[in-house]
Amino acid sequence: MNGNRYYGVRVEGAKYGVSFGSALAIAISYTANHSILWAIIHGILGWLYVIYYALFRSKSARHRDP
Repeated sequence: MNGNRYYGVRVEGAKYGVSFGSALAIAISYTANHSILWAIIHGILGWLYVIYYALFRSKSARHRDP
């Protein structure tokens, strides 16, 4: 029974991680692109887009004039 409890906690943690990654990707995408379509696409990609943005896009965004 203890093994099942650990598995349940692990699955719930994974669900929260996926949903948080999707929400973060949607927020970053909409802020950067002002497009709902791109926000949906990036929300599906989730953490992949967040990592891409952190590595590549955020550097170019810093150099833009306000």
